[in-house]
Amino acid sequence: MTYDEGLAQRIREELGERPDLTEKHMFGGLSFLLVGNMTVGVVGDELIARVGPDRAQEALARPEARPMDFTGRPMRGWVTVSGPALAEDAVLRHWVTLSLAFAGTLPPK
Repeated sequence: MTYDEGLAQRIREELGERPDLTEKHMFGGLSFLLVGNMTVGVVGDELIARVGPDRAQEALARPEARPMDFTGRPMRGWVTVSGPALAEDAVLRHWVTLSLAFAGTLPPK
């Protein structure tokens, strides 16, 4: 499966140059990792965001978000973001910021 390189580049720009961030091909797309912990990624033309279990309900209340589900079982603390709202820089920034905040609470891998 291919992923939206334009969206991936926009994510890179939001993340900025940080030595603790890496990229890895996962889930048929591209994932961004903070000290080895996944934060956000691109699968097809959608964003996947790791928001954490405590923020999941709040995240899912946003119209552009739905549970992340690759296998028929939603992944706890993750959402998939899609639709026209994703074209807005402020929306992308929200998800990247939220995901970085959660990943920053995790121990390095």
